[in-house]
Amino acid sequence: MFKLIKALIFLAIVGFIALVGYAYVGPFFGADFAAPQTEVRVPVVLNAD
Repeated sequence: MFKLIKALIFLAIVGFIALVGYAYVGPFFGADFAAPQTEVRVPVVLNAD
């Protein structure tokens, strides 16, 4: 049972390191993580008496 828990913890750590590495190296290989930037204008009607 301890070996299973140890393996899961090891896989979680390796997965986290791989995710962080991909976040840093990804833009060099064409992965774009930027959010699309567009201006949004929505008319607002205020009911002020």
